[in-house]
Amino acid sequence: MITITTPKHTLTIPKRVAQWIAAGLFAVLALTTTAAGCNSITEPYNDAPISHKNDSPAAVYSMPDGFSNVATKCADHGHRIYVAYHGDGERAAIAVISDPACR
Repeated sequence: MITITTPKHTLTIPKRVAQWIAAGLFAVLALTTTAAGCNSITEPYNDAPISHKNDSPAAVYSMPDGFSNVATKCADHGHRIYVAYHGDGERAAIAVISDPACR
């Protein structure tokens, strides 16, 4: 038996019932944590809303092994963006310049 005492009340619960209550609370906590983790499925990057997308192709400059490759494309409104990348990771925007050819 487990006894819980407050200034006004005393509650006695059989040990088996207390174990079931604890197991239920643990299950609720586990489901809540799992559900919170599922947000990454519906919002993979948790980014801000997008007003428009520029899906035009980029020019890619392939560098020798061991060096990062470079991609460039117009980023609307007279700007060009250069991005370095190495394999499937380690990307970094390295420059955004004014380019009158980008309309």
